[in-house]
Amino acid sequence: MGEPIIGVIGGSGLYEIEGLTAVQEVTLETPFGAPSDAYITGILSGAKMVFLPRHGRGHRFLPSEVNYRANIYGMKKLGVERIISISAVGSMKEEIVPGHIVIPDQFFDRTQGKRAATFFGNGVVGHVPFADPICQDLADILADSAAEVGATVHRGGTYVCIEGPNFSTRAESNIFRSWGVDIIGMTNLPEARLAREAEICYATVALATDYDCWHEDHDDVSVEAVIAIIQQNVVMAREIIKTATTKIVAGRQIRDCVCAEALKYAIMTDKTLIPAETRQALEPIIVKYLD
Repeated sequence: MGEPIIGVIGGSGLYEIEGLTAVQEVTLETPFGAPSDAYITGILSGAKMVFLPRHGRGHRFLPSEVNYRANIYGMKKLGVERIISISAVGSMKEEIVPGHIVIPDQFFDRTQGKRAATFFGNGVVGHVPFADPICQDLADILADSAAEVGATVHRGGTYVCIEGPNFSTRAESNIFRSWGVDIIGMTNLPEARLAREAEICYATVALATDYDCWHEDHDDVSVEAVIAIIQQNVVMAREIIKTATTKIVAGRQIRDCVCAEALKYAIMTDKTLIPAETRQALEPIIVKYLD
C-alpha cells in the first residue's frame, strides 16, 4: 500500500502548515477554473500532505467566491484520499464555548444557489448518496486527536451553512437554534458534497469562535472577537492535524468507508453517451467507472 496522501483545507486564520518538509508549490488549472491558490505539498508525520488555503493566502475570497469545484478537483488530481477541513464557526449551543472544537457529523444547507455544487452535468448525470455527509472513520480520528492534544471536543452535531458574508440577524440566529443546529458557518457546503462526489473522505475540525448573536450574556459577533479566538484555535488546529496524520500513517488502513466507492452506483448516464469533452474533464473522478 502506498503512502497516504492527506489534504488539508485551511479556513480563516490557517494559511500554512507548520512542520512540513520537502515543501513544493503546485499550481493547477482545472476544467472548472483556478483553485483558491497554489497547493502546498510536503511531508508531515510520514504522510504526503496537500494543503490549500480555502480563501487564498491573504484571505481574498468571500465564501460565495471560493471555487469549491476547482479546489476539490485539484485535490483529487493530486491523489488526495482524505480531506481535513479546518473551519471557523459560531456556536449555537451554550455548552459549545468559544475556543472549543466540534467534529460535526451533519450539515444543513442554507446557501442561496450561488455556488456550483456538483461535478455532474454537461451530459453526465450522477446522484451520490449524502445521508451521512462526513466520513465517520476520519471524524473519529480527528475527535480522538483533538482530545489527545488537550482540546475540549464535541463529537457530532449539525453545521448549518449560510451564504454570508454577513453574520446572522438575531432572528435568524434564534430560528436556527430552534432547529437544533449546533454550529454555524459559511464554507463547508458545497465543499463536502464535492468531496463525496470525488470519493474523498471528508471531515471537519470546526473551531468555535463566538456565540453568533443569540446569547444575551455575550457581545454580538464581531470580526475583532472572531480573530482573537481564531488565533488561539489555529495553534490547536495545527496540533490536531499533526496528531491525526500520525494516526492515519500508523493505521495505513484500506478505506472501507462509503466515501471510497461513492460513485459505484451513482452515475445514471449510459457511459457510451457521455460526451468526450465531459469524459475528459471528469477523468480523475469517474475514470474507474468508464472501463
